[in-house]
Amino acid sequence: MEQLIKNWRIFAAMKKSTIWIIAIIMGFSFLALLYLQLSYIEEMAKMKKEQFDESVNRSLYQASRNLEVNETLRYLEKDVNETERRAFRQDSVSSHGDLNGGVVQHSHQYAVAGKDGTIYSSFQLKTITTKPSTIPKAMILRSDKNSISEASKSLQEIVRNRYVYQKALLDEVVYNILYTASEKPLRERINFKLLDQDIRAELLNNGINIPYHFTVSTADGREVYRCPDYTEDGLPYTYSQVLFRNDPSSKMGVVKIHFPDINGYIFSSIRFMIPSVVFTLVLLITFIFTIVVIFRQKRYTEIKNDFINNMTHELKTPIASISLAAQMLNDNSVGKSPAMLSHLGGVINDESKRLRFLVEKVLQMSMFDRKKAVFKKKELDLNEMVENIANSFTLRVEHTGGKIYTEIEAIDSAIYVDEMHFQNVIFNLLDNAVKYRKQDMPLDIYMKTWNDDQHLYLSIRDTGMGIKKENLKKIFEKFYRVHTGNLHDAKGFGLGLAYVKKIIDLHKGTIHVESEFGKGTKFTITLPVIQN
Repeated sequence: MEQLIKNWRIFAAMKKSTIWIIAIIMGFSFLALLYLQLSYIEEMAKMKKEQFDESVNRSLYQASRNLEVNETLRYLEKDVNETERRAFRQDSVSSHGDLNGGVVQHSHQYAVAGKDGTIYSSFQLKTITTKPSTIPKAMILRSDKNSISEASKSLQEIVRNRYVYQKALLDEVVYNILYTASEKPLRERINFKLLDQDIRAELLNNGINIPYHFTVSTADGREVYRCPDYTEDGLPYTYSQVLFRNDPSSKMGVVKIHFPDINGYIFSSIRFMIPSVVFTLVLLITFIFTIVVIFRQKRYTEIKNDFINNMTHELKTPIASISLAAQMLNDNSVGKSPAMLSHLGGVINDESKRLRFLVEKVLQMSMFDRKKAVFKKKELDLNEMVENIANSFTLRVEHTGGKIYTEIEAIDSAIYVDEMHFQNVIFNLLDNAVKYRKQDMPLDIYMKTWNDDQHLYLSIRDTGMGIKKENLKKIFEKFYRVHTGNLHDAKGFGLGLAYVKKIIDLHKGTIHVESEFGKGTKFTITLPVIQN
């Protein structure tokens, strides 16, 4: 703790230029670190977005490929079934032997022919079953020659014919896809449930497992399908893929997909960087706060030095007056008439009171700083207090050539305050008006009370020199004094208005100041009304 206090004292003793240099270097370092962290986060988010875009586009492309392959397989299966149906010629069943041990023979004849009627292949399939055995025996009998060489040639011919036929079959399937399928509307060509499954599977294969919504539309933008749980969340980030891209442009389709949680998915990978940014911001704010405190402490030190110098100047006057009066009383060479003795006694008494008043102000502020103030509150009448204070202060105001006026308009004027401290508040405001009056001009002071249902008001307005706008926010600060140039006629330590503000706050009230330089100042005190 002692070391910390020592460090604070070292900082406070530094020159402002040195503190500013350290503050700029440290501030720049923190800002550079924060900038690097934010740049890294931005770059990571950008890379994640690019990776996401590539994965989605790749998934959509593969899903569209699967859609085209499924359509090809569907047409191929349909064509094969149709061809097999056309190739089948006849069935025959024959049986030999008795009922228990007879032989059952099934015969199936097939012939495969092209569109021109050319038979590419023909064969007969026989199955023989011997009862009671249930094991079938099958053999294929060709109608061609049965010799080995003829059989080999026949087999080659069959393979060649089958190749030619299969090629023709595929050509026919392709023809059907190109000229038949493309003429169908997209609703009939696409199995949307299967498309959804393909998209989901491809996204999972590419590491994307977040909710999505998709639509299918024609090339001219007419929507033909929308997923059941479709929402527009994430719609600005939409990915598109052309369906049946080898078809004529007017027959193509477009699938559009978007992800409601895309931002969460992208930033999930950089979430670990958030604490470091937060800690950096905390350090930056702490550093700024520290620098502010250092400057405040340095300013406070300078103000304390000014206060000591001012206090010395203020205390010297009454001390010098008392000392001079005491010397005159002790000087036997000076005639001591009753009038002279009375005058010297009055000087000593007045200056002693002034000295005691100055010391009490310092002690009061010290007491409030330590939060040891003890109030003796009681119910008082504000109107009566204002009248009494105005009467006692009249002589000081009239000494300037002016006058003090009172406007008593408060109906419910009861307040619950500490009498001594609240009277000091009013006296301090009046004393402040006299202190900052216009030189060689009469000073008029207007005191007014009024109230509403909730609050009781007291205003003190003067016709003094006023306060500049830049000084209004500082007048309630401890040790602050409005500069009056090189003149030393404005006495004090800068504690009066700070004391006023403290007392009003402790009484749960507020004080407001309005001023125009060269015309005067108005203080308005607001206090809560005593609730019956």
